[in-house]
Amino acid sequence: MPGRAHPAARGVLEHVLARHGLAFGQQVTLRTLVAAGTPLTADDVVARVRGSLKAAPVDIRATLDALAARQSVLADDALLRPADAGRELLAAVGAETAPLAARIWGGIPDEDPAGAGRVLVPATERADAQLAELTA
Repeated sequence: MPGRAHPAARGVLEHVLARHGLAFGQQVTLRTLVAAGTPLTADDVVARVRGSLKAAPVDIRATLDALAARQSVLADDALLRPADAGRELLAAVGAETAPLAARIWGGIPDEDPAGAGRVLVPATERADAQLAELTA
């Protein structure tokens, strides 16, 4: 059973993203720019997204290029920021996924995710450390 919830929930999200012509990595990258609240350099975006997706920098930069091509991300000199179209896209995806997420995660007692977190946080930290060793 471990490891099945994330792929199942991600599959639901990816289905919604596909209807909007957006890949999972593009959504994570765009959300990273929106959440930053201020423009970021491409290197900053790469560092933040790499921590989330464990993707290669070249792939994250290609994702930024794709988002710029669809005018979801704007470049001002060396700084990147989400365009209004990018914000609107994330809002549309969020509105569509919110009721789905509520049906998936709703009704689970608060102590269950907290217990899962106590297991998954150290496991994630250990996996990150192993990945760092493998890619050093």
